[in-house]
Amino acid sequence: MSALIHQFVVHRLNLSDDGKLHFIPRSSCFEASKEIETLAQQLHTTFNSKPGKGVGGFVEETENPFADDLSQVLQSEMDFHAFSVKSGEFLLQTLAKEEMVETGFLIFSQYEYLATQYLLIALIDTKQHVAVNKQMDLDYSDHLDFSKMQLAVRIDITQWQVTPDQFRYISFLKGRMGRKVSDFFMQYIGCEEKVDVKQQNKQLMQNVDDYLSQEQCDAYEKNQHRGSVASYFKEKVVEGEDVTVQEIAQFLPKNEDSGQSFTVFNDQQEVPLEESFQPDRAAIKSLAKFSGAGGGVTINFDRPLLGERILYDPHTDTLTIRGIPPNLKDQLLRATKGS
Repeated sequence: MSALIHQFVVHRLNLSDDGKLHFIPRSSCFEASKEIETLAQQLHTTFNSKPGKGVGGFVEETENPFADDLSQVLQSEMDFHAFSVKSGEFLLQTLAKEEMVETGFLIFSQYEYLATQYLLIALIDTKQHVAVNKQMDLDYSDHLDFSKMQLAVRIDITQWQVTPDQFRYISFLKGRMGRKVSDFFMQYIGCEEKVDVKQQNKQLMQNVDDYLSQEQCDAYEKNQHRGSVASYFKEKVVEGEDVTVQEIAQFLPKNEDSGQSFTVFNDQQEVPLEESFQPDRAAIKSLAKFSGAGGGVTINFDRPLLGERILYDPHTDTLTIRGIPPNLKDQLLRATKGS
């Protein structure tokens, strides 16, 4: 399924030789083409795969120039290109005010995917590639580096228009050092974070573990259920859709005695999960592995190994590993001989 492009334009934030940041706008939007569709699809997929996103909505208590401008665009009262230039110029002004330097290509993409309208704004840097041409000479070219989005925010226009009261239609990447990607830009957009997606995912993994621990099924069956939840998560990440507690309950057993489901179990928690939220790919790891680090020790192993090759004694707080990995065993043997 490819994205249907409505508007697509790229501007640039560039640093001159004198160290001054400049906003360089493109003169017009691109004409829709297969290449632009592919690029928009790559941006959509990359955004979906990024962990640690925030979710929120427009703050209504104060004036919101961005939301007002976007409304005008959707009502054909404002040109999309003019809207993108105005937003880019504001970003430049705010960067200068905050004495911050961010460079790259500023992309505005309005598109439709799976019957949902989106606006994605992303700041993408470039990286250099080297190729050998037919004359056996080296050709150097710059390519957009999708893996390192410096700024990215996506507005679910359809949800904003249909269910604005949920305040869940804006999602954004969180930046370096725990900051929202970029605090100043989110302030201009007028977005307030409503759901801590990372915390919701972490709590979900804990709830799944707690629920399975009380069910009368063996370790193999529990790992099968965890694998089903993980597969569901991965599918939702790729599709860019929310996970829901009700759908997750379908992959988990229902208590034979009480008839309790995971949905009921969640409702009984002190702080129940949201009914739906964005999946965080990083959270899936805890379904498949045990991991931890501290005091110079890092341990990571697959869940099915517990009770088989790896034994834990809670009384002595020790792990016993049967069958040391060959490369680790070789290092240990050499270290023992040298001591």
